[in-house]
Amino acid sequence: CAAEKSYCMAIQAEGMVEDFVSNMLNDNIELRKHCASAIFKCAQEEETRALVKSNGGLEPLVALIKDAENHGNKELMAAVTGALWKLSMSEDNVKCFQELELVPVLIGLLKDNSEGLDDLQFNLGKIQVLTNIVGAIAESARTHENRELIREQEGLAPVIRLIASTSPGLLVNVAAAIGQMAEDVESLEQSMSNPDPKPSGLVQIRNLDGVRLLWSLLKNPNDSVQAAAAWSLSPCIRNAENSGDMVRSFVGGLELICNLLESKDQQVLAAVCFAIANIARDKENLAVITDHGVIHKLARLAHTNDDLLRAKLAEAISNCCELESNRALFGKAGAVAPLVSYLTSSDLEVHRTTAAALHQLSKDPWNCVTMHQSGVVSHLLRLIGSEDEDVQEAAADCLQNIRKLALACEKFRYQ
Repeated sequence: CAAEKSYCMAIQAEGMVEDFVSNMLNDNIELRKHCASAIFKCAQEEETRALVKSNGGLEPLVALIKDAENHGNKELMAAVTGALWKLSMSEDNVKCFQELELVPVLIGLLKDNSEGLDDLQFNLGKIQVLTNIVGAIAESARTHENRELIREQEGLAPVIRLIASTSPGLLVNVAAAIGQMAEDVESLEQSMSNPDPKPSGLVQIRNLDGVRLLWSLLKNPNDSVQAAAAWSLSPCIRNAENSGDMVRSFVGGLELICNLLESKDQQVLAAVCFAIANIARDKENLAVITDHGVIHKLARLAHTNDDLLRAKLAEAISNCCELESNRALFGKAGAVAPLVSYLTSSDLEVHRTTAAALHQLSKDPWNCVTMHQSGVVSHLLRLIGSEDEDVQEAAADCLQNIRKLALACEKFRYQ
C-alpha cells in the first residue's frame, strides 16, 4: 500500500511511522524486515524521514546492516538498504549516519556484492540491494566528509564497475554517485595538510575511465539513465583540468550529446542543456557543437513552460553566445522572444540564467530590436531591483546595450 502516495499520507496521519520504528526493536526478524520495507516505501516523503529520525529509527536500521549475520538474508538487506537510501535524502539524517559510521559499512557491502557481473544480471535480489546501497552512497556523497571517506575507502572502483550492468534503476544511482564524487576536487589547502593523500574523487573517476563510461550511458535507451548520465557529466566537465581536451577525446561524444536535444523527455533535455552549457565553456568544443547544429536545436526548445528546462536552456544559450556569430544565429532561429517570457517566472534560477542569456544576445543589434518589441524593458527594470547581484548586473548590462542602440539610432536620425 505504501507505494501509493495517498497511502503514505494516511500512514503518517495515523501515526503508523512511530509503530514501524518501535517494531524495529522486536526480536522477530521477519517483522523487522517488513517494518524496514514500509519505511523504505514511505521515506520518499520528507515528513516521514523526519519522523523516523525523531522517533529513533536510524540507529536500529544501522545496527541491522552492521550485523554480518543478516547479510545473507537478501530480502532483509533489500528492505534495510532501501530504507537507509531514502532516509539519506535528508541532510540531518546524513549527519546522523556519519556519526553512526554507516558509509564504511555500505562500501564493504558494495564490494562484497558487486563481484561477478555476468551472474548479477540474473540475480534480482542482489541487484535491488546494490541499487539501494549505491543510492545511499550517492546521497551520502553530498557532504565533503563523506566524499573524503568514500575516496579513502576506495569506494569508487566498485561503483564505476557497475556501469556494465543493465538494470536502469542501478545505472541511475551509479551515475548519481559518480556525479557527486566528481565534486571531490583536491584543493591546495588539502594537499598541504596531507603530503601523501589519495587522489581526489574526480582524479580517481578519470583514472578508472569513469567519464568515458558515463558518456556511454547517453546511448542507453532508458530516459532516466540518459538524464542521470547527463547530469553527472556536468561536474566531471566543469571541475576537470583540461576538460576541453578530455571531452574532445571521446570520439562522436559531442555529436551524441547534441542529438539528445531531440529527446521528448523534459529531464533529459534539461540535463543535456546543462551539460552543453559546461561543454561550451571551451571555445574549440563550442565551435564543434555549433557545427553539429546545436544553435537551432536549442532554439527549438525555447517555447517550453518547464522552469528547470528554462533555466538550463538559458544557461546553454548564454554560454554558446561566447562565439560571436552565434548571437545572430539565435536571433534568426527565433530564440530571443521566447526567452523574454521566461522573466515572468517566479524561479530565481530562471531569472539568473535568462538575464545572462539576454545580456549576451543583446550584443547583437537585431536581437535588441526583438527584445524591445517583446517588452523586455519593464522586466529588466524590475530585475535590476533583484536581491541577486548576478541578476542585477546582467539586467543592467542588457538594458545598457538596448539603450546604446536606441541612442545610436536617434543620433543617426538627426544627422
